[in-house]
Amino acid sequence: MTKCRQGGFTLIELVVVISIVVILIGTLLVKVSGYQEQAEKAAMQQVAGALQSALTMEYGSMMARGKESLVSELLVQNPMDWLSKKPENYSGEFYAPTPRSVAPGNWVFDLRTRELIYVINRGEHFEPGRDGYKWVRYHVKLVYASLPGEKKEELAGVLFEPVEPYSWFSGGG
Repeated sequence: MTKCRQGGFTLIELVVVISIVVILIGTLLVKVSGYQEQAEKAAMQQVAGALQSALTMEYGSMMARGKESLVSELLVQNPMDWLSKKPENYSGEFYAPTPRSVAPGNWVFDLRTRELIYVINRGEHFEPGRDGYKWVRYHVKLVYASLPGEKKEELAGVLFEPVEPYSWFSGGG
């Protein structure tokens, strides 16, 4: 008489398969989180680029109309007002906001400092600035340059740039 073994998994085989599946899922979740963080960084930079373009258009319009004396007003304006359509994640104007007063992943304009702020949502690889907050503060900067052979500097352009450098390293990819 021969013994016929049924084709099934042993408990050890099942534990090994479950362990492998858990390791693969964990690796996938780490990668997905990193890709989400990279997407947030790209979206933030895309809005900042659109604001730089809008600022350049505002500056060019002022210069073309002979309104150079009004250029300094760009320093105190809310940059979101230059866009024909504000981003969905723009929360509005606040006086001296804190990261806790603004939902993560949103833009806000600080009426006190006249800076546009982006509050980081997924910042596992974001290194905060001097204030220790996970946000990036932007402002308008007037750029001056002197013509060759001249000592006097003249207005040469405008920039929409971070108030201080930030570090946001790639994660998960």
